[in-house]
Amino acid sequence: MEQLRCFIAIELPEEIKAGLSRLQAKLKSGAQCPVKWGDPYSIHLTLKFLGNVNAGMTSQITEATAEAAQGISPFQLEIKGLGVFPNPRRVQVAWVGVSGEVDKLLQLQKKVETNLARLGFAPEPRAFTPHLTIARVRDQASPDERQRLGQLIASTNFEAVHAFKVNAISLMRSQLTREGAIYSQLSSIELGKPLSKTAV
Repeated sequence: MEQLRCFIAIELPEEIKAGLSRLQAKLKSGAQCPVKWGDPYSIHLTLKFLGNVNAGMTSQITEATAEAAQGISPFQLEIKGLGVFPNPRRVQVAWVGVSGEVDKLLQLQKKVETNLARLGFAPEPRAFTPHLTIARVRDQASPDERQRLGQLIASTNFEAVHAFKVNAISLMRSQLTREGAIYSQLSSIELGKPLSKTAV
């Protein structure tokens, strides 16, 4: 059976993506470091990475995710602030922070994790830290280059708050190509909606 590389995510509105694009342009002009920049128009907030799954499982995954989304009403998130993993002296990943009704986001992510564990998807060993990855430093970057990028990010202000309402979560497919990943939505699950009973 065909294998699909899948994940569960919150998709971002266009104005947020445009804001991330402007931020990246600002950082690119000062970054003298080999960096792979994420396409701002493909960035999303990942709740759970599933890896390769059988195409026939997508309806079960959608159902389990819909069950997780049932008791959670739509909520507001804000995109602001910049940070790096693991630390500013040896940057590997640059990210933008997520704030707002994070308690609801964490509750939703935990329910998704629990429901998908029943289908055999192992829970993440690390605690969920909501963020949007905007860049990854390439392996050939020197320690000095990583540190300079860390200083640039620390001195860059991204406090223009971009707020948006989360009404749905998506089961997404990621197809890896030479030009980068191509993302497509397999299903969309509305928050706070009672599960429709299918007629027998």
